[in-house]
Amino acid sequence: MRPDDSVDTIKGIGDKTRSLFEKLDVNTVGELLTFYPREYETFSYPVKIKELVPGRVGAVEASLSNIKSIRKGNLDLLTCTAKDSTGIVDLAWYNQSYLKSSLSVAYHYIIRGKVVKKGKFLRFEQPKLYKREEYLSLMKTLSPIYPLTAGLTNNAVKKAVKQALVLAEDVPEYIPADIRKKYKLLKKGTCLNEVHFPKSEETLCDAKKTLIFEEFFLFALFLREMSGKKETLKSPHIFKNDEICNKFIAGLPFELTRDQMNTFEDIKKDTSSGRVMVRLIQGDVGSGKTVIAELAALLATASGAQACVMVPTEVLANQHYEDFKKSLEPLGVKVDILTGSLKASDKKGARKRAEEGETDILIGTQALIQDSVAFKNLGLVVTDEQHRFGVNQRLTLSDKGNIPHVLVMSATPIPRTLAMMLYGDMDISVIKEMPKGRLPIKNAVVGAGYHEAAYKHIERELSAGHQAYVICPMVEASELLDAKDVTSYKDELADRFKGYEVEMLHGRMTPAQKDEIMGRFASGEVKLLVSTTVIEVGVNVPNATVMMIENSERFGLAQLHQLRGRVGRGNAQSYCIFFYEGNDENTKERLNVIGNSNDGFFIASEDMRLRGPGDMFLGLRQSGEFELKVGDIFRDADILKLATEEANALSDSKRSEILEETLRNGGKTMFAFFKAYASI
Repeated sequence: MRPDDSVDTIKGIGDKTRSLFEKLDVNTVGELLTFYPREYETFSYPVKIKELVPGRVGAVEASLSNIKSIRKGNLDLLTCTAKDSTGIVDLAWYNQSYLKSSLSVAYHYIIRGKVVKKGKFLRFEQPKLYKREEYLSLMKTLSPIYPLTAGLTNNAVKKAVKQALVLAEDVPEYIPADIRKKYKLLKKGTCLNEVHFPKSEETLCDAKKTLIFEEFFLFALFLREMSGKKETLKSPHIFKNDEICNKFIAGLPFELTRDQMNTFEDIKKDTSSGRVMVRLIQGDVGSGKTVIAELAALLATASGAQACVMVPTEVLANQHYEDFKKSLEPLGVKVDILTGSLKASDKKGARKRAEEGETDILIGTQALIQDSVAFKNLGLVVTDEQHRFGVNQRLTLSDKGNIPHVLVMSATPIPRTLAMMLYGDMDISVIKEMPKGRLPIKNAVVGAGYHEAAYKHIERELSAGHQAYVICPMVEASELLDAKDVTSYKDELADRFKGYEVEMLHGRMTPAQKDEIMGRFASGEVKLLVSTTVIEVGVNVPNATVMMIENSERFGLAQLHQLRGRVGRGNAQSYCIFFYEGNDENTKERLNVIGNSNDGFFIASEDMRLRGPGDMFLGLRQSGEFELKVGDIFRDADILKLATEEANALSDSKRSEILEETLRNGGKTMFAFFKAYASI
């Protein structure tokens, strides 16, 4: 077995399981090694029955009585009662009546599972029973929980990973030995074993520290290499005719802010210099980045070049298309659209018009990067919401023109010193000022006891003709995690808000399903949208005035701010309600930052300060931003700084040697875009 072998070379993985792994972007044994757990299950010390908390996972030591097996239609129900010195709790298993023969009233078990409240009584549903010695041994372990897809179990992933780990010691090292020694980093093989099956929290932290350092180290090497090449790259596209842009600005129904004007001046300077522009516009949510994209595209067309704008969703593409057409076609600019859901004949027509130069500005989704799409004279590439696209996709789009200028836009507020490390290949413009007349969002940070008041507030807004979002951290209910989930909460809210269309949205849906639901919400048909964080980057719905976020303690402040940015886009007063669980003072302090401020840059800085770069045991959180698998730019800011310094201190030859090694190992070892970049 080798790292580049198909994942189905592992014992127990057939065609069906292989296809399930492929849905998770795990195609080879090597990719399985870096398919990291999203969190870890821990086994806490048993409590007394009276101390159990409904909605949470708990464990008690108790004896059983009243063991019964009942059949209700097609459902087998096995029940019993557990008792200790402080009270009783019911146990229930569905369609597991075979367990009855293994249960004994003469034995004290440790019972573990999610606790629910049924009327006046507490119940464990689908609990697991352990002998005391067995459970106490589990208390010393951390059991991995992997990202899954329907049909693939966590146990199946664990078994496959254990087999793949025989290759761990042969995985290449990318961090030079002297740097590993300097920062007491582990060998890569040890890291892989520890991150999948940690011996302790301490060894897991050490492994994660090494993997995070390696990720940032390679990222910094790549950016340093890319930045050096950019400086020597000339562009044949010189944009100097800005008269039509001045006419466009004069006709706007609002006045551009100082930051917007400064950003446009940066773009004009770049695109008239003879060097290729690779510029990031970093602007807070709602700060007016889209109008700058329009101006940049207009500047390109006025100079005889074409522009294209790539956005992450079809709904957003359609919205941009309508906005650009309305404002630019009166100036003689031809705007077109290309998305995956268009009819074949419409796609063919859009491609033909772009290739023949009839289209000045083409707006679309990832359909733009298909091989069949070509341009007559592409001079500007704009990608909206940069962190939803990999650098690989951005470069593929750039390849469709003769060294076009590149403009990327991100609504992720990052402190400038951090941005300089993360975007080393780009020049940066920042838009902090908000458009005049925009009403600040009113915020409330509250505990679970305020739900009824929140529901009444949402009902008042819905009855006034507005719309609302409700955000949950999970798609489905879990026995292991005490958190709101979209699936069951949607049904609960549909029952609560009868007479209003309630819909749900989550990442397991197909792109077509997500676009259809977002389209219905944007049109006003859906009044209440229950969603995971997939709406973090979404369509502009000015009529949405309320966002309620459940389990806010599970999100970073920067992400909460991005979510909040979905409301407050119209003229009506908007509101954001942050619910949190527990009484932890640090949680309250952190959430009060966002409750008291709408400034994304301030919030991002506080997020980094409060979460703390030393707080390593927050769970492995996959981040769409910067294509990182392990690192978190806020939590791990100190590691990012050290890794960047070490990468920059290497000689050019050593840097090239390490990057070439990553390519020899498939180019996907750390970042999918290495190979694409190597072809520039």
